[in-house]
Amino acid sequence: MTHNIDTRSTIGDILDIQTQRFAEREALVHTATGDRLSYREFHAEVERVARGLLSIGIEKGQHVGIWATNYTEWVIAQFATAKIGAVLVTVNPAYRTRELAYVLEQAQIGALILIGRFRVPSLTGRTSDYAGMVNEVVPELAAAAAGELNSTRFPHLRHVIFIPPHDDVSTPTPPGMWRWDDLLTLAEQTSPDDLRNSQAQCDPDDVVNIQYTSGTTGNPKGAMLTHHNLLSNALHVGDAMEMDEHDRLCIPVPFYHCFGCVMGSLNCVVHGSTMIIPAEHFDPLQTLHAISAERCTAVHGVPTMFIAQLGHPEFTNLDLSSLRTGIMAGSPCPIETLADDSIERRVSTVGKVLPGVEVRLVDPETGLVVGPGQQGELQTRSTMVMKGYFNMPEATADAIDADGWLHTGDLATVDEDGYYKITGRLKDMIIRGGENIYPREIEEFLYTHPQIDDVQVIGVPDERFGEEVMAWVRLKPDADATEESIRDFCRGQIAHYKVPRYVKFTDEFPMTVTGKIQKFRMREMAVEELALQTAAGVQTA
Repeated sequence: MTHNIDTRSTIGDILDIQTQRFAEREALVHTATGDRLSYREFHAEVERVARGLLSIGIEKGQHVGIWATNYTEWVIAQFATAKIGAVLVTVNPAYRTRELAYVLEQAQIGALILIGRFRVPSLTGRTSDYAGMVNEVVPELAAAAAGELNSTRFPHLRHVIFIPPHDDVSTPTPPGMWRWDDLLTLAEQTSPDDLRNSQAQCDPDDVVNIQYTSGTTGNPKGAMLTHHNLLSNALHVGDAMEMDEHDRLCIPVPFYHCFGCVMGSLNCVVHGSTMIIPAEHFDPLQTLHAISAERCTAVHGVPTMFIAQLGHPEFTNLDLSSLRTGIMAGSPCPIETLADDSIERRVSTVGKVLPGVEVRLVDPETGLVVGPGQQGELQTRSTMVMKGYFNMPEATADAIDADGWLHTGDLATVDEDGYYKITGRLKDMIIRGGENIYPREIEEFLYTHPQIDDVQVIGVPDERFGEEVMAWVRLKPDADATEESIRDFCRGQIAHYKVPRYVKFTDEFPMTVTGKIQKFRMREMAVEELALQTAAGVQTA
């Protein structure tokens, strides 16, 4: 059921409509914190935060970054910024100082919402001190009054908004920052009519979200997404899952990614469904408990998440019979993970083309469209294609041609019945547990190491994550760097999933006669040297 949702609308207007229809139905449940909000209550919180943002001077078109794990406040901020026409810039919680600085600067962020710190309980030593990192990157913050930040490096940044941890709400607000509760208090300075006027100025074709992806040139690129882009995506994804107001979707995937905030939270609002948040970071047992306790009808995840849940000792002790659908995406799925061969086509392909979407497969060498059974680059054209990359006109032109076709870089085939299967990638992107990693970005960082003369980064097979990062390093004369010291150099500077698991020291790289480095050959050699034949032989869907 689509309830006649008009995707030529704005996200704020859709939330208003769905709140009128399903006011007392649950909109959001966070099982880890106990938050439980009906659509009426969720809508009221969104409007209060939107008015608070207007009160501190956030206006249409301004960029608001959010650097947090899966908090209830994340979703509230998502819809609050959409209501006033601000652009939500989603910042990966795994980012460290170098990546944070880049996004603050490149995205021209005017306000940054963040949590204080986060530690993954199951991973010893894996801690992110967000408040500490932002103070390291923006040294002027500590001496500034809230809302009056003046940074030399980040001239657009005026506001930092602190969300206290749920398990210790008495945590003091760091110097220079607003507290989340301040927005709720300051909301009184902006009337509901003022908010309605701001919302009325929003247009379906306005950019409302920027999501960063690593770039092949070493710099992340900010994909600009409009209200219409996102609503179309959420509508069609939910329709394909046959979602309606009776569904309860478990969302263990991160909100910073479109999987969490478009196919997850926005999908739920578009269909009047309930979003169930099992934890601020993926935990297999908490996810299973949430599915069971909240009678979830759907669940999202990447293969590593499903593998962790299926292999958990408590899996067989929980009632998961309410589940009927969900999405597995992000990386190839090992066929061994699948329990029923009768649904082979459903799980071995990425499905058919959605309504209103054009897809073609193009031979990378000839530029000609290929037919069923032949491999080609997957190109697509639709209302769901991004508007372009923020402040990167050349990268935009490279990605979207003059006729509006997005060149995805994915290699694919299609069968006679219209089912597509992703078969590879044109470029050397690594996909580790659903995270897209571009070797060039890691290489450029490692070039800053004083003892590294040259470096090449590749992906190697891994049974758990699909792929892992490997760095081939040529050291300068008399250098004494070790594998562990190379990894230590990376830790705290780049996201944990980009830190090379494997480091190989070498004097030369495999090359063609014309001097082009053969990364495919490096991968083949690594499989042999690291005895990764089993992982390399995993049959994937």
